[in-house]
Amino acid sequence: MAEDIKMAKTAKCACEAAFVGLYACSGGSNVGQMANRIAVELTKQGKGSMMCTVGIGGNVPGIMKSTEGTDEIIAIDGCPLICARRTLELAGFTVNKHIVLTELGMQKNKELDLEGSEIKEMMTKVESAFDI
Repeated sequence: MAEDIKMAKTAKCACEAAFVGLYACSGGSNVGQMANRIAVELTKQGKGSMMCTVGIGGNVPGIMKSTEGTDEIIAIDGCPLICARRTLELAGFTVNKHIVLTELGMQKNKELDLEGSEIKEMMTKVESAFDI
């Protein structure tokens, strides 16, 4: 299993793009699920690579090593509890950009199903507010 974990490369050519790690909350609310979905969409768009936030909290060696190899860390939280950011900082990592979806106008509730229009609206807000 450990051999399946890809480690981030530490040496890069100057012409190569920065390795951006996307660490999302995926909590038990609509905003937690939206944070996770935004990380998925940004990864699909090639704007970063979704990483395992829970693996940071669990101090999983391969995930910690991969995080050490990132050039930029973006924490995507759903609400003011800022679990993703706190997890990264408690592990000793510096968060370069921090997104909190409730600060962008999303109201927190216990609904776990996301609507396509909500996803599109939040993606637009995240991309413009954080120049991603």
